[in-house]
Amino acid sequence: MSPYASPNDHRQYHYLTLANRLKVLLICDPETDKSAASLAVNTGHFDDPADRQGMAHFLEHMLFLGTRTFPKPGEYQQFMNRHGGSNNAWTGTEFTNFFFDIDNAYFEQGLARFAQFFICPTLAPEWVDKERNAVDSEYRLKLMDDVRRSYQVHKETVNPAHPFTKFSVGNLDTLADLPGRSLHGDLVAFYERHYSADRMALVMLSPESIATQLTWCEHFFGPIVDRNLGEPALTEPLYRQEDLGLRIDLVPVKESRRLSLTFPLPPVDAYYDRKPLTFLSHLIGYEGNGSLLSLLKEKGWVNQLAAGGGVSGSNFKDFGINFGLTPAGVDHVDEIIGLLFGYLKLIQRQGLAPWRYVEKQQVLESAFRFQERGKAQDTVAGLVLNLFLYRPEDLLYGDYMMREYDEPLIARLLAKLIPHNLRVTLVAPGLVTDRLARWYQTPYKVSTIPEASKIRWQQCEPDSALALPEPNPFIAGRLEPRTPAIAADQPACLIDRPGFRLWHLHEHQFKVPKGNLYIAIDSEHAVKSPRHIAMARLAVELLSDHLNALTYPAELAGLGYQMYAHQGGFTITLSGFSDKQALLLDMILGNRTLGYPDPARFAAIKQQLVRNWENQAKTRPINQLFNQLTSLLQPNNPPFEQLLRHLRGVEIGEMPAFVAQLFREVHVETLVHGDWQESEALALAALLERHLAPYSQPGSETRRPLLSIQDRGTLIRQHGCEHEDSALLVYYQSRTTRARDLACFTLANHIMSSTFFHELRTRQQLGYVVGAGNLPLNRHPGLIFYIQSPVAGPQVLLDAVEQFIDLFPLAMLEFSEQQWQESKAGLQAQLSERDANLRSRGQRLWVSIGNKDLGFDQRERVCEEVGRLNRADLVRFVTQLRSRTSDRLILCSYGQGHEHDERITGQIIDDTGAFRLTAQPFDG
Repeated sequence: MSPYASPNDHRQYHYLTLANRLKVLLICDPETDKSAASLAVNTGHFDDPADRQGMAHFLEHMLFLGTRTFPKPGEYQQFMNRHGGSNNAWTGTEFTNFFFDIDNAYFEQGLARFAQFFICPTLAPEWVDKERNAVDSEYRLKLMDDVRRSYQVHKETVNPAHPFTKFSVGNLDTLADLPGRSLHGDLVAFYERHYSADRMALVMLSPESIATQLTWCEHFFGPIVDRNLGEPALTEPLYRQEDLGLRIDLVPVKESRRLSLTFPLPPVDAYYDRKPLTFLSHLIGYEGNGSLLSLLKEKGWVNQLAAGGGVSGSNFKDFGINFGLTPAGVDHVDEIIGLLFGYLKLIQRQGLAPWRYVEKQQVLESAFRFQERGKAQDTVAGLVLNLFLYRPEDLLYGDYMMREYDEPLIARLLAKLIPHNLRVTLVAPGLVTDRLARWYQTPYKVSTIPEASKIRWQQCEPDSALALPEPNPFIAGRLEPRTPAIAADQPACLIDRPGFRLWHLHEHQFKVPKGNLYIAIDSEHAVKSPRHIAMARLAVELLSDHLNALTYPAELAGLGYQMYAHQGGFTITLSGFSDKQALLLDMILGNRTLGYPDPARFAAIKQQLVRNWENQAKTRPINQLFNQLTSLLQPNNPPFEQLLRHLRGVEIGEMPAFVAQLFREVHVETLVHGDWQESEALALAALLERHLAPYSQPGSETRRPLLSIQDRGTLIRQHGCEHEDSALLVYYQSRTTRARDLACFTLANHIMSSTFFHELRTRQQLGYVVGAGNLPLNRHPGLIFYIQSPVAGPQVLLDAVEQFIDLFPLAMLEFSEQQWQESKAGLQAQLSERDANLRSRGQRLWVSIGNKDLGFDQRERVCEEVGRLNRADLVRFVTQLRSRTSDRLILCSYGQGHEHDERITGQIIDDTGAFRLTAQPFDG
């Protein structure tokens, strides 16, 4: 049968069940550049044996290490990579999902390899210990992750008989051999006990016909054994009565404050066609004028509010309401909860109205009607769980369905959002705690919420400042896309004069009434000094906060907007239905000058930005090294610690004059793309100029320099980082931005990355975070190798990287001619991949404008250069990277317990300021 599809979706769909009871959705997409498949198994860490916690996750890892048909570990990943593909998997509570994409011509061969995971994996004993270490590294990687640490506390405060309490990741302790039982034996037994065709679902997408895909599907996946396991059933409740009415105080690693209210509900999956919780989340999480968030912001207690999240499973559903607190908010938790219950009463009395449901229904219907094609891998991985959750006819529509307003159902669920069905979690530094969570050592304390507090909250009446949302003025009225007068494939420059450039493309391919607006405002004043950069970023945060209540209805109606500071000034982007984008832009521009910011909001936003920048020192080591790399080489992107020194000294009185000066001389670059006619693009330009003209003079584009490391040999920057793991990043920089150099760097990464990962991560077991990548900075390509390791210090990691680079030319010579040509063709296919949707095309065009690729053909030129490269060219290129002799930048941090090794030789960068003064910038 064929599930109901969007009117804008011209792919063919076919749902069926194979003889072995594997559920299958086949998708024929003649226009796709990639084919993809995703197979999900209805088993996850809930199924882990009590004495083998982490087993489902460990099995997911092991399945990638060879099958009886294709036994060589790493061959699967190398095959996918060589043919322009990628692959991954994840393990959740009740599901495990595996997926890949690949060039169309190799899809059948990819399926042949992929299917064997579920038929005859080797689960080779010789790889068990190595992969057990990899799982342990993954566990250690998240030891300081506040989300994971909070999750463990949640697990320890629910019904201990529910499988939610199990340790999902696993480590060396839970995956050790037991007396009389080997890990390998238990692994095989787990696979045979839980991996069964009747608990699996498969989605395939390809340009091949449904009939061809069906043949492949039956041939490759038909042999999966049906063990007749039936659906897993959870019988224990997640919460007992004694698990409700709790307050949990938890101390985070980072400087963050959060209040989470959790209301346990019965499972709601059966109501997907009516979405009662979507409706309630919409009302509770509203951020416009009169909202609960606006009131709490005004009081200086809360910066953020989100409603509707929470853990869920086949027999439980948490409805979460989460508040991002200010430091002052920590002292007003009781009042915040009281105001929430007052607001819930207002919803109960006035909010349950059919027109509100219809408004949300219209937005979702429009989103479904004009649903755009996504990337092949995202499509299959996103749909596969729907085969377990929705009726076959609703597989595509289920996420968008709001079939009817069911007031009794909504009221029944709303009636459960009461103080006597509540768990409260407060996360903040300095709280008093009396226990440590297992595995992550999270400090926390559990206490009972007093009955008097519950009664007081229950009696709270709505605050007079609270009001429910008005009808939304941003819901699009024009929903028919227009046909362009001329079907062009690249933007035309409609205006090009000092200080202002306008690009326009009326999109003809995707046929949706949507648009993208990109507006880059360059201001030399924004980047004149580190203090100015700090103030510009603060100005953007203040403006975003100021606009939030005004623009929130637009976001609800399917309009997105974003504002961010960058190396030249700042950028505003708008996306979604084009009908009301001009209205939204007018509102944003009309508020941009800030006037005099509200003192309380200024203090809260500044404090929040300070915390965010302080918390950068607590991110995982490899992330800190990436930040160090960009801040060292990009003068307009100073390190957070330098920005912090300036930000702390900024006073409210400075901001209006600073913002006015930001706009004094500006260069505006705009792209109007999508369902926009030329006259409308010119009208938008006039709107922009009308808002800017009274305050602005034409300026020039801001230079975005990149410092050169050429002819300096090995440069070394050691970064202090309080973490158990060590980390290393090695960066090679291109001398030019020519297409040939781009081709060399890109092809080298394409060929090296999967082998590098397999060698250092899987075989040598140096760490879980291992990779090679092409990292362009300010248009200059760069090649990076990075590792974060719990087992080795920077010198050992550098030795491994150098050995890999030194030996790789020999490995290249062992490539067969077919492998060489296939590798190049795989990269060329990636470079030639068509834009999946309007947004991805808009982003590509905007990046081209930023890169001064004004012929919009850099990808094509690089693709041609890749075709011209021969093996000797690449061997010569990699040989130039040969360790110790090339120009490179090494960044490293020493983990606690790893000795400082003085063998890393090169020019040490102790003083980053002095380095920036002596380094020569490229033109930019």
